[in-house]
Amino acid sequence: MTSPERASPEDPHLGGLREAYARTELTLEELWLRYFALGGDADLVDVDACLAGLVPLAPDQHDMLAHAVNERLDELLQEHRVPYRRTIRTGRPTTGPLAALLELIGAAGSAPPERIPALVATAGRLLGTETVIHLIDHEQRCLVRLPTAGRARPTRQSLDSTMAGRAFRTQQILSSDREGRSRLWVPVVDGADRLGVLEVRLPSAADLYDPALRQHCQWLASLLGHVLVSMNPYGDELERFRRSRPLSPSSELIWQQLPPLTAGTDSFMLAGMLEPSYDVGGDAFDYTLSEHTVSLGIFDAMGHGMPAALMASAALAGYRSARRDGRRVFDQASAIDDVVSGYFPGTAFVTGVLTELDVDSGQLRYVNAGHPPPLLLRQGRVVKELGGGRRVPFGIEPAGMTVGEQILEPGDWLALYTDGITEARNSAGRWFGESRLMEFLTRAVAAGQSPPETVRRLTQAVLEHQGGLLQDDATVLLARWTRPAPADRAGA
Repeated sequence: MTSPERASPEDPHLGGLREAYARTELTLEELWLRYFALGGDADLVDVDACLAGLVPLAPDQHDMLAHAVNERLDELLQEHRVPYRRTIRTGRPTTGPLAALLELIGAAGSAPPERIPALVATAGRLLGTETVIHLIDHEQRCLVRLPTAGRARPTRQSLDSTMAGRAFRTQQILSSDREGRSRLWVPVVDGADRLGVLEVRLPSAADLYDPALRQHCQWLASLLGHVLVSMNPYGDELERFRRSRPLSPSSELIWQQLPPLTAGTDSFMLAGMLEPSYDVGGDAFDYTLSEHTVSLGIFDAMGHGMPAALMASAALAGYRSARRDGRRVFDQASAIDDVVSGYFPGTAFVTGVLTELDVDSGQLRYVNAGHPPPLLLRQGRVVKELGGGRRVPFGIEPAGMTVGEQILEPGDWLALYTDGITEARNSAGRWFGESRLMEFLTRAVAAGQSPPETVRRLTQAVLEHQGGLLQDDATVLLARWTRPAPADRAGA
């Protein structure tokens, strides 16, 4: 045991401990057992001597004994507390932002996914607000209000004509004060992936201009994003709310294989989308982000429906297996060849593009297997098609294969897409076409749109061009590279 300090008879800590122990109604043996359970190493005789005022305990042992006494006092009478020799952190808060976050994260671990709206409502009340969750639907056309107590069915509102939709599109906290109802609309994201909007109803209009409250609501929305993503795989209710109609089996398979639609780091942002989202078959994409390398892949399997979905999923699995094994784009392409030809013999094939970017230098290496060439945008306009690295589609024995190379500049965009984008036809038989695609991307970059918002608007434009019904899968994957400032990479 640590050698004790000599205490004076007037020591307020020792005197307070002795006085409080007298109120605990504990025998000496009972008190010592509580103290020992907390980690105390003084024996029963030392504790008895301390309480008698004969020999003080070392400060850390004194505090453990005091804590044992305080635990008993909490059971009997909360207001009687013993002062510690050192500052002790307070326990779990009951109000304020930390209490709200702890309420959500503590309850989420043992709740089914459909209870999230109620958990968030409880957390919101600890901030003095009322909260409602609006999730983005599969087609990214509207926000779905999740049911809460007193409202049994979800409701939908447009992204393009509502405050909630504007908050989602701009990723900014917006305020409204209509019909005497003061509200904040707070984007809900998981990293860079846009999930929805948190509607926060405020007690008064004055709260709209409280910067601290905005920050607290943003914290709650950020935690909500992580909770939604972590809990969603354990149930179907949240997923069901986001659907306006059932997914086809092939679409269900493909969507389960995809990574989040949006991702980003301090130097890279990307976003992708598939249409028709409820009946997609042979299209897929994938990516991986790391400190020094970014890899992108897009695939288009021949055919439609489940056969195409199975082939696209197999190609995706071959790509991931090789990439995660540390192989580069040349060997990744060979691995996909082996999967497609081995499990889908005959004339089956998959087109696609594999890219690998060195984040530090901007060097891009890529392979194009019978796919539309990626587009490079620089300073707000399309400057070239990446026409190198061409070979036959995956699954067909390549006569030869090369790897294309391109040096990117900070601020450059890459656009990978399947032929369903450019080959969408309107009622007059006109293609959406490469020229229209390039014009659309040029306008979007010039307007300062982010990759996820550009992807959303592009897929809607393609759908509208073909009257809302696509004859082929249409997929786009946009990426933007910016070299981070040296301070951002100080810990690299």
